[in-house]
Amino acid sequence: MQEASQANFVPFTEEMRRTHTILVPGMLPIHFSLMQAAFTSCGYKVEVLQDTGHEVVETGLKYVNNDICYPALLVIGQLLHALESGKYDLNKTALIITQTGGGCRASNYIYLLHKALEKAGLSHIPVISLNVNGLEKQPGFHLDASMLRKFLAALIYGDAIMYLSNKIRPYEVIQGTTDALTQKWLSKLGEAFTSGKAQALSNMKKLTQALATEFAKIPIVNRPKTKVGIVGEIYIKYAALGNNNLEKFLQKQDCEYMLPGVLNFVMYCVDTYLTDYKLYGGSFWKYGANKGAMWYLKHLESILHSALETATCSAPATYEETKSMVKGIIGYGNNMGEGWLLTAEMLELVHSGYTNIICAQPFGCLPNHIAGRGMINKIKEIADEANILAIDYDASASKVNQENRIKLMLATAK
Repeated sequence: MQEASQANFVPFTEEMRRTHTILVPGMLPIHFSLMQAAFTSCGYKVEVLQDTGHEVVETGLKYVNNDICYPALLVIGQLLHALESGKYDLNKTALIITQTGGGCRASNYIYLLHKALEKAGLSHIPVISLNVNGLEKQPGFHLDASMLRKFLAALIYGDAIMYLSNKIRPYEVIQGTTDALTQKWLSKLGEAFTSGKAQALSNMKKLTQALATEFAKIPIVNRPKTKVGIVGEIYIKYAALGNNNLEKFLQKQDCEYMLPGVLNFVMYCVDTYLTDYKLYGGSFWKYGANKGAMWYLKHLESILHSALETATCSAPATYEETKSMVKGIIGYGNNMGEGWLLTAEMLELVHSGYTNIICAQPFGCLPNHIAGRGMINKIKEIADEANILAIDYDASASKVNQENRIKLMLATAK
Protein backbone atom coordinates (compact mmCIF):
# COMPACT_ATOMS: atom_id res chain seq x y z
CA MET A 1 0.00 0.00 0.00
CA GLN A 2 2.84 2.40 0.81
CA GLU A 3 4.51 1.77 -2.57
CA ALA A 4 1.22 2.34 -4.38
CA SER A 5 0.61 5.66 -2.63
CA GLN A 6 4.15 6.84 -3.30
CA ALA A 7 3.69 6.13 -7.01
CA ASN A 8 1.13 8.95 -7.13
CA PHE A 9 3.44 11.50 -5.55
CA VAL A 10 4.68 14.22 -7.90
CA PRO A 11 8.50 14.21 -7.95
CA PHE A 12 10.62 17.33 -7.58
CA THR A 13 12.59 17.40 -10.82
CA GLU A 14 15.83 19.07 -11.92
CA GLU A 15 13.77 21.56 -13.96
CA MET A 16 11.72 22.45 -10.87
CA ARG A 17 14.96 23.32 -9.09
CA ARG A 18 15.23 26.30 -11.45
CA THR A 19 11.55 27.27 -11.58
CA HIS A 20 9.97 26.43 -8.22
CA THR A 21 9.96 28.19 -4.87
CA ILE A 22 10.31 25.75 -1.97
CA LEU A 23 8.26 26.63 1.13
CA VAL A 24 9.77 25.73 4.50
CA PRO A 25 7.65 25.62 7.70
CA GLY A 26 9.13 27.96 10.29
CA MET A 27 10.57 26.85 13.62
CA LEU A 28 13.79 28.67 14.63
CA PRO A 29 13.91 32.25 13.26
CA ILE A 30 17.69 32.67 13.58
CA HIS A 31 18.72 29.21 12.42
CA PHE A 32 16.22 29.00 9.57
CA SER A 33 17.25 32.40 8.25
CA LEU A 34 20.77 30.99 7.88
CA MET A 35 19.43 27.70 6.49
CA GLN A 36 17.60 29.70 3.82
CA ALA A 37 20.90 31.34 2.86
CA ALA A 38 22.52 27.90 2.72
CA PHE A 39 19.75 26.62 0.43
CA THR A 40 20.12 29.66 -1.84
CA SER A 41 23.87 29.14 -2.12
CA CYS A 42 23.13 25.60 -3.39
CA GLY A 43 20.90 26.89 -6.19
CA TYR A 44 17.45 26.48 -4.63
CA LYS A 45 14.80 29.17 -4.24
CA VAL A 46 13.54 28.84 -0.69
CA GLU A 47 11.17 30.81 1.53
CA VAL A 48 10.76 30.20 5.26
CA LEU A 49 7.13 30.74 6.28
CA GLN A 50 6.47 33.31 8.99
CA ASP A 51 2.66 33.23 9.12
CA THR A 52 1.31 32.34 12.55
CA GLY A 53 -1.94 32.86 14.41
CA HIS A 54 -5.20 31.05 14.85
CA GLU A 55 -5.79 30.85 11.08
CA VAL A 56 -2.86 28.43 10.79
CA VAL A 57 -4.30 26.25 13.56
CA GLU A 58 -7.73 26.28 11.91
CA THR A 59 -6.20 25.27 8.57
CA GLY A 60 -4.38 22.42 10.29
CA LEU A 61 -7.58 21.23 11.95
CA LYS A 62 -9.28 21.33 8.55
CA TYR A 63 -6.79 19.01 6.88
CA VAL A 64 -5.34 16.92 9.75
CA ASN A 65 -7.22 14.76 12.24
CA ASN A 66 -7.21 16.61 15.56
CA ASP A 67 -5.91 13.58 17.50
CA ILE A 68 -2.61 13.60 15.60
CA CYS A 69 0.60 15.09 16.95
CA TYR A 70 0.14 18.84 17.47
CA PRO A 71 3.41 19.80 15.68
CA ALA A 72 2.18 17.87 12.61
CA LEU A 73 -1.07 19.80 12.69
CA LEU A 74 0.79 23.12 12.91
CA VAL A 75 3.41 22.36 10.25
CA ILE A 76 0.84 21.09 7.75
CA GLY A 77 -1.53 23.90 8.67
CA GLN A 78 1.17 26.50 8.03
CA LEU A 79 2.06 25.00 4.65
CA LEU A 80 -1.57 24.68 3.47
CA HIS A 81 -2.41 28.15 4.80
CA ALA A 82 0.43 29.57 2.70
CA LEU A 83 -0.71 27.70 -0.41
CA GLU A 84 -4.27 28.99 0.02
CA SER A 85 -3.15 32.58 0.68
CA GLY A 86 -2.88 33.51 -3.00
CA LYS A 87 0.75 34.66 -2.58
CA TYR A 88 2.27 31.84 -4.61
CA ASP A 89 2.04 30.42 -8.11
CA LEU A 90 0.79 26.94 -7.27
CA ASN A 91 2.28 25.55 -10.47
CA LYS A 92 5.74 26.76 -9.41
CA THR A 93 5.70 25.94 -5.72
CA ALA A 94 7.10 22.96 -3.79
CA LEU A 95 7.14 22.03 -0.10
CA ILE A 96 9.88 20.59 2.08
CA ILE A 97 9.58 18.80 5.41
CA THR A 98 12.04 16.91 7.60
CA GLN A 99 11.68 13.15 7.99
CA THR A 100 13.60 11.44 10.76
CA GLY A 101 13.03 7.80 9.88
CA GLY A 102 12.74 6.96 13.58
CA GLY A 103 9.85 5.67 15.64
CA CYS A 104 8.39 9.12 16.35
CA ARG A 105 5.33 10.16 14.37
CA ALA A 106 7.52 12.80 12.72
CA SER A 107 8.50 10.07 10.26
CA ASN A 108 4.91 10.04 9.01
CA TYR A 109 4.33 13.79 8.69
CA ILE A 110 5.14 13.59 4.98
CA TYR A 111 2.30 11.12 4.36
CA LEU A 112 -0.11 13.28 6.34
CA LEU A 113 0.99 16.25 4.21
CA HIS A 114 0.35 14.35 0.97
CA LYS A 115 -3.09 13.40 2.26
CA ALA A 116 -3.83 17.04 3.15
CA LEU A 117 -2.71 18.22 -0.30
CA GLU A 118 -4.96 15.65 -1.93
CA LYS A 119 -7.90 16.78 0.19
CA ALA A 120 -7.23 20.42 -0.76
CA GLY A 121 -7.01 19.58 -4.47
CA LEU A 122 -3.29 20.41 -4.54
CA SER A 123 -1.80 16.95 -5.04
CA HIS A 124 0.20 18.27 -8.03
CA ILE A 125 2.53 20.13 -5.63
CA PRO A 126 5.75 18.18 -5.00
CA VAL A 127 6.92 17.47 -1.47
CA ILE A 128 10.62 17.09 -0.64
CA SER A 129 11.74 14.98 2.31
CA LEU A 130 14.78 16.43 4.06
CA ASN A 131 16.57 13.48 5.64
CA VAL A 132 19.95 11.76 5.81
CA ASN A 133 18.55 8.21 5.68
CA GLY A 134 17.89 7.97 1.94
CA LEU A 135 14.11 8.19 2.38
CA GLU A 136 11.80 9.67 -0.26
CA LYS A 137 14.53 10.48 -2.80
CA GLN A 138 13.78 13.24 -5.31
CA PRO A 139 15.59 13.64 -8.65
CA GLY A 140 15.85 17.42 -8.32
CA PHE A 141 16.98 17.60 -4.69
CA HIS A 142 20.38 16.33 -3.61
CA LEU A 143 21.48 16.43 0.03
CA ASP A 144 25.17 15.99 -0.68
CA ALA A 145 28.16 16.46 1.62
CA SER A 146 28.60 20.10 0.59
CA MET A 147 25.00 21.01 1.41
CA LEU A 148 25.13 19.08 4.67
CA ARG A 149 28.25 21.00 5.75
CA LYS A 150 26.45 24.28 5.03
CA PHE A 151 23.42 23.21 7.05
CA LEU A 152 25.62 22.25 10.00
CA ALA A 153 27.45 25.59 9.74
CA ALA A 154 24.06 27.35 9.88
CA LEU A 155 23.23 25.43 13.06
CA ILE A 156 26.54 26.41 14.70
CA TYR A 157 26.08 30.11 13.88
CA GLY A 158 22.43 29.90 14.90
CA ASP A 159 23.23 28.30 18.26
CA ALA A 160 25.93 30.89 18.95
CA ILE A 161 23.63 33.84 18.22
CA MET A 162 20.69 32.29 20.09
CA TYR A 163 22.78 31.59 23.19
CA LEU A 164 24.46 35.00 23.24
CA SER A 165 21.30 36.99 22.56
CA ASN A 166 19.38 35.14 25.29
CA LYS A 167 22.21 35.80 27.77
CA ILE A 168 22.65 39.49 26.93
CA ARG A 169 19.21 40.82 25.92
CA PRO A 170 17.75 40.88 29.48
CA TYR A 171 20.63 43.05 30.72
CA GLU A 172 21.31 45.40 27.79
CA VAL A 173 21.53 49.10 28.67
CA ILE A 174 19.87 50.27 25.44
CA GLN A 175 16.83 48.17 24.62
CA GLY A 176 16.96 46.65 21.15
CA THR A 177 20.77 46.62 20.84
CA THR A 178 20.98 42.81 20.96
CA ASP A 179 18.27 42.28 18.35
CA ALA A 180 19.87 44.87 16.05
CA LEU A 181 23.24 43.12 16.30
CA THR A 182 21.52 39.80 15.63
CA GLN A 183 20.08 41.15 12.37
CA LYS A 184 23.46 42.58 11.40
CA TRP A 185 25.12 39.20 11.81
CA LEU A 186 22.34 37.32 10.03
CA SER A 187 22.93 39.58 7.05
CA LYS A 188 26.71 39.19 7.26
CA LEU A 189 26.52 35.40 7.56
CA GLY A 190 24.02 35.27 4.71
CA GLU A 191 26.62 36.96 2.52
CA ALA A 192 29.22 34.44 3.70
CA PHE A 193 27.00 31.58 2.55
CA THR A 194 26.41 33.31 -0.80
CA SER A 195 30.16 33.63 -1.35
CA GLY A 196 30.75 30.03 -0.29
CA LYS A 197 32.90 30.97 2.71
CA ALA A 198 30.58 30.13 5.59
CA GLN A 199 31.14 26.38 5.90
CA ALA A 200 34.95 26.07 5.91
CA LEU A 201 36.08 25.13 9.42
CA SER A 202 38.72 27.87 9.56
CA ASN A 203 36.17 30.50 8.52
CA MET A 204 33.60 29.16 10.97
CA LYS A 205 36.09 29.62 13.78
CA LYS A 206 36.88 33.19 12.71
CA LEU A 207 33.24 34.19 12.19
CA THR A 208 31.94 32.69 15.46
CA GLN A 209 34.78 34.35 17.38
CA ALA A 210 34.08 37.68 15.67
CA LEU A 211 30.35 37.63 16.36
CA ALA A 212 30.93 36.56 19.97
CA THR A 213 33.37 39.44 20.44
CA GLU A 214 30.82 41.94 19.13
CA PHE A 215 28.06 40.59 21.36
CA ALA A 216 30.42 40.82 24.36
CA LYS A 217 30.83 44.56 23.69
CA ILE A 218 27.11 45.29 24.17
CA PRO A 219 26.80 47.47 27.32
CA ILE A 220 24.92 45.61 30.05
CA VAL A 221 23.88 46.30 33.61
CA ASN A 222 23.21 43.75 36.33
CA ARG A 223 19.52 43.45 37.13
CA PRO A 224 17.71 40.86 39.24
CA LYS A 225 16.13 38.37 36.83
CA THR A 226 14.35 35.07 37.25
CA LYS A 227 16.26 32.48 35.24
CA VAL A 228 14.11 30.06 33.26
CA GLY A 229 15.14 27.12 31.10
CA ILE A 230 12.98 25.82 28.25
CA VAL A 231 13.04 22.17 27.18
CA GLY A 232 10.62 19.79 25.52
CA GLU A 233 9.66 18.40 22.13
CA ILE A 234 11.90 20.02 19.53
CA TYR A 235 9.20 21.87 17.57
CA ILE A 236 7.13 23.02 20.54
CA LYS A 237 10.09 24.33 22.54
CA TYR A 238 11.52 26.37 19.63
CA ALA A 239 8.55 27.46 17.50
CA ALA A 240 6.56 30.48 18.66
CA LEU A 241 3.59 29.07 16.74
CA GLY A 242 3.79 25.88 18.79
CA ASN A 243 4.32 27.38 22.27
CA ASN A 244 2.09 30.46 22.01
CA ASN A 245 5.02 32.90 21.86
CA LEU A 246 6.53 31.57 25.09
CA GLU A 247 9.78 33.52 24.72
CA LYS A 248 8.03 36.88 24.31
CA PHE A 249 5.84 36.08 27.30
CA LEU A 250 8.90 35.36 29.46
CA GLN A 251 10.50 38.62 28.31
CA LYS A 252 7.42 40.48 29.54
CA GLN A 253 7.72 38.66 32.87
CA ASP A 254 11.24 40.09 33.29
CA CYS A 255 12.98 36.73 32.94
CA GLU A 256 16.26 35.56 31.52
CA TYR A 257 15.48 32.37 29.61
CA MET A 258 17.71 29.78 27.99
CA LEU A 259 17.13 27.05 25.43
CA PRO A 260 19.55 24.17 24.74
CA GLY A 261 21.20 24.43 21.33
CA VAL A 262 20.09 22.50 18.25
CA LEU A 263 23.57 20.95 17.94
CA ASN A 264 22.83 18.88 21.05
CA PHE A 265 19.82 17.31 19.33
CA VAL A 266 21.77 16.60 16.12
CA MET A 267 24.52 14.90 18.11
CA TYR A 268 21.91 12.93 20.02
CA CYS A 269 20.37 11.70 16.75
CA VAL A 270 23.77 10.47 15.52
CA ASP A 271 24.57 8.98 18.92
CA THR A 272 21.25 7.14 18.89
CA TYR A 273 22.44 4.91 16.06
CA LEU A 274 25.71 4.23 17.87
CA THR A 275 23.78 3.19 20.98
CA ASP A 276 21.34 1.03 19.02
CA TYR A 277 24.24 -0.72 17.27
CA LYS A 278 25.83 -1.58 20.62
CA LEU A 279 22.50 -2.80 22.05
CA TYR A 280 20.91 -4.53 19.08
CA GLY A 281 23.50 -4.74 16.29
CA GLY A 282 23.03 -3.43 12.76
CA SER A 283 25.09 -2.29 9.80
CA PHE A 284 28.77 -1.93 10.64
CA TRP A 285 29.13 0.48 7.69
CA LYS A 286 26.44 2.77 9.12
CA TYR A 287 28.06 2.50 12.54
CA GLY A 288 31.38 3.65 11.06
CA ALA A 289 29.71 6.51 9.16
CA ASN A 290 27.94 7.72 12.30
CA LYS A 291 31.17 7.41 14.28
CA GLY A 292 32.84 9.72 11.75
CA ALA A 293 29.87 12.09 11.84
CA MET A 294 30.08 12.29 15.63
CA TRP A 295 33.79 13.16 15.40
CA TYR A 296 32.98 16.02 13.00
CA LEU A 297 30.13 17.28 15.20
CA LYS A 298 32.36 17.33 18.27
CA HIS A 299 34.85 19.43 16.32
CA LEU A 300 32.05 21.88 15.47
CA GLU A 301 31.02 21.86 19.13
CA SER A 302 34.54 22.88 20.16
CA ILE A 303 34.38 25.84 17.73
CA LEU A 304 31.03 26.91 19.18
CA HIS A 305 32.09 26.60 22.82
CA SER A 306 35.37 28.41 22.22
CA ALA A 307 33.44 31.39 20.83
CA LEU A 308 30.92 31.39 23.70
CA GLU A 309 33.68 31.36 26.28
CA THR A 310 35.24 34.36 24.53
CA ALA A 311 32.05 36.35 24.96
CA THR A 312 30.59 35.21 28.25
CA CYS A 313 33.43 33.46 30.12
CA SER A 314 31.11 30.46 30.28
CA ALA A 315 29.46 28.00 27.94
CA PRO A 316 26.86 25.29 28.39
CA ALA A 317 28.04 21.78 29.13
CA THR A 318 29.35 19.77 26.20
CA TYR A 319 27.23 16.99 24.76
CA GLU A 320 29.28 14.31 26.53
CA GLU A 321 29.06 16.19 29.84
CA THR A 322 25.30 16.55 29.43
CA LYS A 323 24.99 12.86 28.56
CA SER A 324 26.96 11.82 31.65
CA MET A 325 24.48 13.64 33.91
CA VAL A 326 21.80 10.97 33.37
CA LYS A 327 24.05 7.93 33.75
CA GLY A 328 22.25 5.55 36.08
CA ILE A 329 19.12 7.73 36.03
CA ILE A 330 17.60 6.90 32.64
CA GLY A 331 18.87 4.38 30.09
CA TYR A 332 20.58 5.55 26.91
CA GLY A 333 18.41 3.05 25.05
CA ASN A 334 15.49 5.34 25.87
CA ASN A 335 16.01 7.32 22.66
CA MET A 336 12.57 7.59 21.09
CA GLY A 337 11.82 11.22 20.26
CA GLU A 338 13.90 13.42 22.59
CA GLY A 339 14.37 10.44 24.94
CA TRP A 340 17.07 10.63 27.60
CA LEU A 341 18.35 13.93 26.16
CA LEU A 342 15.27 15.69 27.53
CA THR A 343 16.06 14.54 31.07
CA ALA A 344 19.73 15.41 30.60
CA GLU A 345 18.97 18.93 29.36
CA MET A 346 16.85 19.62 32.43
CA LEU A 347 19.69 18.56 34.71
CA GLU A 348 22.19 20.59 32.69
CA LEU A 349 20.00 23.71 32.96
CA VAL A 350 19.69 23.27 36.73
CA HIS A 351 23.47 22.85 36.93
CA SER A 352 23.88 26.09 34.93
CA GLY A 353 21.64 28.08 37.28
CA TYR A 354 18.36 27.85 35.37
CA THR A 355 16.55 26.07 38.17
CA ASN A 356 13.10 27.10 36.91
CA ILE A 357 12.27 24.94 33.91
CA ILE A 358 9.33 24.82 31.52
CA CYS A 359 8.93 21.46 29.81
CA ALA A 360 6.89 22.27 26.69
CA GLN A 361 5.31 19.22 25.12
CA PRO A 362 2.52 18.37 22.68
CA PHE A 363 -0.50 16.81 24.34
CA GLY A 364 -0.19 13.03 24.21
CA CYS A 365 3.50 12.96 23.15
CA LEU A 366 4.54 9.68 24.79
CA PRO A 367 8.36 10.19 24.69
CA ASN A 368 7.96 13.61 26.34
CA HIS A 369 5.54 12.34 28.97
CA ILE A 370 8.03 9.59 29.92
CA ALA A 371 11.39 11.37 29.68
CA GLY A 372 10.01 14.82 30.54
CA ARG A 373 7.04 14.88 32.90
CA GLY A 374 7.76 11.33 34.08
CA MET A 375 11.29 12.23 35.25
CA ILE A 376 10.44 15.40 37.21
CA ASN A 377 10.30 13.69 40.61
CA LYS A 378 13.57 11.87 39.92
CA ILE A 379 15.27 15.13 38.93
CA LYS A 380 14.02 16.81 42.13
CA GLU A 381 15.52 13.96 44.16
CA ILE A 382 18.89 14.78 42.62
CA ALA A 383 18.47 18.58 42.54
CA ASP A 384 15.90 19.69 45.11
CA GLU A 385 16.19 23.31 43.92
CA ALA A 386 14.64 22.37 40.57
CA ASN A 387 11.29 24.06 39.95
CA ILE A 388 9.85 22.27 36.90
CA LEU A 389 6.56 22.90 35.15
CA ALA A 390 5.32 20.60 32.38
CA ILE A 391 2.87 22.27 30.00
CA ASP A 392 0.83 20.53 27.30
CA TYR A 393 0.26 22.43 24.06
CA ASP A 394 -2.67 21.54 21.85
CA ALA A 395 -5.19 23.19 19.54
CA SER A 396 -7.78 23.12 22.33
CA ALA A 397 -5.42 24.21 25.14
CA SER A 398 -6.11 27.56 26.83
CA LYS A 399 -3.31 30.09 26.39
CA VAL A 400 -4.56 32.00 29.45
CA ASN A 401 -4.37 28.85 31.56
CA GLN A 402 -0.85 28.13 30.31
CA GLU A 403 0.37 31.64 31.10
CA ASN A 404 -1.28 31.64 34.53
CA ARG A 405 0.50 28.39 35.39
CA ILE A 406 3.82 29.92 34.29
CA LYS A 407 3.14 33.01 36.43
CA LEU A 408 2.51 30.73 39.40
CA MET A 409 5.81 28.93 38.75
CA LEU A 410 7.63 32.27 38.59
CA ALA A 411 5.96 33.41 41.80
CA THR A 412 7.21 30.22 43.47
CA ALA A 413 10.69 30.98 42.12
CA LYS A 414 10.68 34.48 43.60
